[in-house]
Amino acid sequence: MTKPKRARLTSIASRLGTLDTRTAQPAPKTADPELKTAEHQRWRAEVIRRAKGACQAPGCGRTGIRLFADHIVERQDGGVLLDPANGQALCGSCHTAKTARARAARMAEPYRRQLHGVAERL
Repeated sequence: MTKPKRARLTSIASRLGTLDTRTAQPAPKTADPELKTAEHQRWRAEVIRRAKGACQAPGCGRTGIRLFADHIVERQDGGVLLDPANGQALCGSCHTAKTARARAARMAEPYRRQLHGVAERL
């Protein structure tokens, strides 16, 4: 008895061109229009004034540098937009680190919920 021959898959040439990553540029950043309002500018000024020119991240305290008015509880996570109590002044490196931690926690949350559901079924 002979084995049946397997059909070969043929491919159609891609109609999409390839992206040259050496010359491709990302889309320009655009600020959220909400952050350009006069109310937000007042909130920002209040947060930075209250910090007296120093980074408020624990263990930092850098002065004489550009400060970012940061939402302690990020807006995406339900933080109040213009509440001075939800604001802190952070230097660039502390702001970047805090934002990255918050983003990682937000991205991991669906997986935590999924794992929690699996653990309950065991």
